[in-house]
Amino acid sequence: MKPVHDPPDLPVVRVGDIPLEPVPRRWLIEGLWGAAAVGFIGGPPKCCKSYLGLDMALSVATGTRCLGAFGVCEPGPALVYLAEDALTIVRERVAALACHRGLPLAETNLHVITAPRLRLDQAADLARLYETARRLRPQLLLLDPLVRLHAVDENNATEVAQLRAGIRDLQRRLDLAVVLVHHTRKAAPAGVQAGQGLRGSTDLHAFGDSNLYLRRARGDLVLSMEHRAAAAPDPVGIQLVTTDPGTIHLETAPHAGAPNAQDREARLTQDVLKALKRQPAMSRQVLRDKLAVKNERLGRVLVGLERQGRIERCGQGWRSRRHDRVPRSPL
Repeated sequence: MKPVHDPPDLPVVRVGDIPLEPVPRRWLIEGLWGAAAVGFIGGPPKCCKSYLGLDMALSVATGTRCLGAFGVCEPGPALVYLAEDALTIVRERVAALACHRGLPLAETNLHVITAPRLRLDQAADLARLYETARRLRPQLLLLDPLVRLHAVDENNATEVAQLRAGIRDLQRRLDLAVVLVHHTRKAAPAGVQAGQGLRGSTDLHAFGDSNLYLRRARGDLVLSMEHRAAAAPDPVGIQLVTTDPGTIHLETAPHAGAPNAQDREARLTQDVLKALKRQPAMSRQVLRDKLAVKNERLGRVLVGLERQGRIERCGQGWRSRRHDRVPRSPL
């Protein structure tokens, strides 16, 4: 009989012994993408998702501002794989972006994977991708689009979890940012909660550390951002500038109806009051789910309404004060 051995322990460190970084890393691209963050560029077809991904990759590779507005905090090599575009198209797009910035393409530290196929759900391909990234040590890896990089059922949480695990392992072992381009459903909601409209399992939305969403609003192209470790900034307008074919590029632009922080807070305040008038009482979690709002923003509005005497706490959570309630119809 073979001796039975106890399994080896997992490595453990006392929390106070974890070394601090000399300068805490927060952003790869200021306000746009977190340092070593994994996440998505999401949106419907034909809304410049690939252009945005290449703009980010070129910005990191050259240390120049993304969209002409967002500074790069950790410049370094970038690695991209575009499964739906010919290599000549990739070169033309990057060349135009570089020309607009006055950068020589030959000196750009951006690398393109030329393999005809890459599958993130296959161990052999994932191992090849790891070795390629380990050799080049990119700060950013762009994979576009996700749907062409696997054969799992995107609506199956178990299969999606295995796909996510491989990507997360790659990110952690090499300490790099991974940007995945992905489609949204046709009826995707707008704003900072647009991740709920990503195609496939809701686990995909929860997976992202930094996520960017593109949508059309009254003819304008609008970019929304969300981050796991930072507050979501207000959406910004962007546009694809095509006046000169040799310098086609994206840049920020004003857009009609862009709400400022005060407008957004006022709108949420009204939404909370309407929701509480329709039901006798609601918990904070129910309100948050119903209104698809971040917990921090909802908390600010609830505290403000309580101070104004318009709502009050109760055993079930929150409810309207008596003078704000909708009277019941007589029987």
